[in-house]
Amino acid sequence: MPEDNVNSTVVLEFFLLGFPDLNDYKLPFFSIVLLIYSMTICENLLIIVLVSTSQRLRSPMYFFLGHLAFSDVIQISNIVPKMLDVIIREGSVITYFGCTTQFYLYGVSVGAGCFLLTAMSYDRYLAICKPLHYTSVMSPKLRYLLIFSSWVLSSMLVLVTLILVCNLDFCGQNAINHFFCDLAPLLELSCSYVTSVGIDIIINSVLLLLLPFLFIIISYGCIFFTIFGISSSSGRQKTFSTCSSHLVVVSTYYGSLLIIYMVPNRGHSLTANKFISLVYIVLTPLLNPMIYSLRNREIQSAVSLYLMICSKKRVF
Repeated sequence: MPEDNVNSTVVLEFFLLGFPDLNDYKLPFFSIVLLIYSMTICENLLIIVLVSTSQRLRSPMYFFLGHLAFSDVIQISNIVPKMLDVIIREGSVITYFGCTTQFYLYGVSVGAGCFLLTAMSYDRYLAICKPLHYTSVMSPKLRYLLIFSSWVLSSMLVLVTLILVCNLDFCGQNAINHFFCDLAPLLELSCSYVTSVGIDIIINSVLLLLLPFLFIIISYGCIFFTIFGISSSSGRQKTFSTCSSHLVVVSTYYGSLLIIYMVPNRGHSLTANKFISLVYIVLTPLLNPMIYSLRNREIQSAVSLYLMICSKKRVF
């Protein structure tokens, strides 16, 4: 048996390097990330509870928002707890199974988020450009179909990548220069030919990123054309306010993803890539509920009613 084949079976765990440049500031960094993680979980769980229980949040937009919050919870809970261990220990070991599981859950949550944002843009397109047909087209059956398709498609596409990654050989090197098991650092450690994985990355980039992003751009092109056709400025402002939150979330969500996965690695350093990933993984799930709640009176009213009910229960 060739020696490299023997060595390929040795790597049963990986070592996440994390942020070596911030080791001198690990306690404040740890505290900030832990605070953001706690706030993010509370915010997104609140959105899920409100959408599930409030009669005021029964529209399709909030239905999709609840699932987007769920995907954010999966994403940040999958990565941040281990990341905190990496920060406080100045690096941490993760098993091969744990690494591949983390990679898969991360990919599924990202893919589902992309498809959900696409479904939300279609919902805004129907509401603004086709208001007379909105109720009949955006039926409960279509809503559930869009949600089901979002999760199933992302799960299947990432599963193919996972199978290809699991068939790679790792020949001794096990230090991942990142704070989680992303695809690029794993491929750098492999001593196998990664041509098939490269082809799969291109296909997934098109299906998970480019096509949904193009659909969103086209949808908002039609939306802006309709808004500019409204005669009164107050009418234009009121109509635009119904989709402004979604537009901001799409910009932050896809902006960071496109920089990380579509810009060549030569365009930015590993350290820059880590911090861009940190913004996307940690800050985006924190900001999404804030963005949707900041100018949304229905969510604010639902939160006020929920807090009022909770306070009355405590009294009695």
